[in-house]
Amino acid sequence: MTATRMLKPWAGAIALAFLAVLAGGALLGLAGEALRGSTEGFAAFDSYLWRVARFTLMQALLSMLLAVAFAIPLARALHEHPAFPGRALILRLFALPLALPALVAVLGITSIYGRNGLLAFGFDKLGIDARPNIYGLTGILIAHVFFNLPLATRLILASLDSIPSDYWKLSSQLGMGSWARFKLIEWPVVRRNLSGIAGLIFMLCITSFTIVLTLGGGPRATTLEVAIYQSLHFDFDIARAVSLTLLQLSLTIAVLLLLGLTGKPAEEGFSLQTSARRFDRPNRTTKIANTAIIVLGLFFVGLPMAGTVVSGLGADLSRLMTEFAVWRAIITSIVLGAGAALLCVLISLSLVMAREYLQSQRQASAPGVFERSLDLGASLIMVVPPIVIGAGWFILSRHVIDPFSLAPVMVICVNAAMAVPFAFRILRPAWDTAASRHNRLCLQLGISGWDRLRLIDWPVLRLPIVVAFAFAMALSLGDLGTIALFGNDSIQTLPFLLLQRMGSYRTQDAAGLALILGALCLLLMFTADRGAASLTRQDNERND
Repeated sequence: MTATRMLKPWAGAIALAFLAVLAGGALLGLAGEALRGSTEGFAAFDSYLWRVARFTLMQALLSMLLAVAFAIPLARALHEHPAFPGRALILRLFALPLALPALVAVLGITSIYGRNGLLAFGFDKLGIDARPNIYGLTGILIAHVFFNLPLATRLILASLDSIPSDYWKLSSQLGMGSWARFKLIEWPVVRRNLSGIAGLIFMLCITSFTIVLTLGGGPRATTLEVAIYQSLHFDFDIARAVSLTLLQLSLTIAVLLLLGLTGKPAEEGFSLQTSARRFDRPNRTTKIANTAIIVLGLFFVGLPMAGTVVSGLGADLSRLMTEFAVWRAIITSIVLGAGAALLCVLISLSLVMAREYLQSQRQASAPGVFERSLDLGASLIMVVPPIVIGAGWFILSRHVIDPFSLAPVMVICVNAAMAVPFAFRILRPAWDTAASRHNRLCLQLGISGWDRLRLIDWPVLRLPIVVAFAFAMALSLGDLGTIALFGNDSIQTLPFLLLQRMGSYRTQDAAGLALILGALCLLLMFTADRGAASLTRQDNERND
């Protein structure tokens, strides 16, 4: 057994310890503050807090129901028409909201549904005396459905793609109508994964920060995460911030436990390029209805993106690109994003290496506590949301140092941890496959250490590492949660500067900054998507 292989569990232990300290320090800060001022803490559990908690749950539930309710007919329509013109482009378009920073999407949504947006312009032309109000619960629901409808559609479409072709052939031979096919063939498959899909969307909406911060419109439409930010950044009410954070953490853990009981949505459709062959021929009425559903879904998702581009191009980009503050924000975002992505890849690789080493050593026995902890560590950020980590460290550090001076460190660390679950799932299959093929041969040939990394591992892992790095950097570039707590005049990222321009009603500048930020994130996500497609092709070639 070489010394290099012995270092793998130590690397995993260090990565796990880092994540534990990051989350544990935040919880320690919250617990210490709660014990130090227990009377004030309990007093902070007042009617306002419970009203915020009710609104948090209500908006997440409504967002989830709307996204799933619209996604089912949209996924059915797309599956029923595999030859629909532009279907592949529509599915690619539906992947873009996952890459867009929330602030960019918010500006696109306001350009369509805002008081001066495209919808208001249409009302004026038709002589309708109505001004849409995008702020409040309505705006939050529209934004959440914009982000989650494409996700739910793709997941449900993946479930429908898993139905064998024989089922469609038999339904065609029996002359089943649209309702019979849905009831007997499609619904049982969709229902099996629907609880996991709904739970995932509910989790995303209950931890939503940027959308509620920008579209909430006031204290009547505030979630727990936004209330935490307001308590620390504006009111500096530590007791209330602790109470809000503890309640947010409790809700997150409860939702995750329920999500674990319902199961995960299937992912088999993401790597398939074609749908299962269908033998049924929809009648004219069904074709018209499905076409209308697809077009409506396309407009709902596509118009805000187009609005972002049009509004951004309408801004004075030449002036913006000459401003020192803009370039400083761009460089700060790139540096902090690259640092977070590098740290994320190192943590994920350490966890993956240690897990594979322990798995190879135990043979057929059950995994031990340390091995299970490595899997848990990779998903730690799902248990302790970034805003909770940021709030905990803000409260803990204020006793010994100015919390705002920790902005670069906290942004890099929290954003790296936020991307670990995704990078871990990108790197683990590639590492496990390479290890199963090369470990025994390298051991026999005596290849280890730097030579093995340079000659054997790097050529195989280079592409997955690039994909994980690009994905993690895109997530970090668009994040607002941590920098909103720790940001100041000396440390400003693009999302932070964009939020400031929106707050000072400099909407043209905000639109231009949104276009720049969206272009950077989409470029990184495009790199990750192309890399993921190459990984899929390589896996298919190996299997063939």
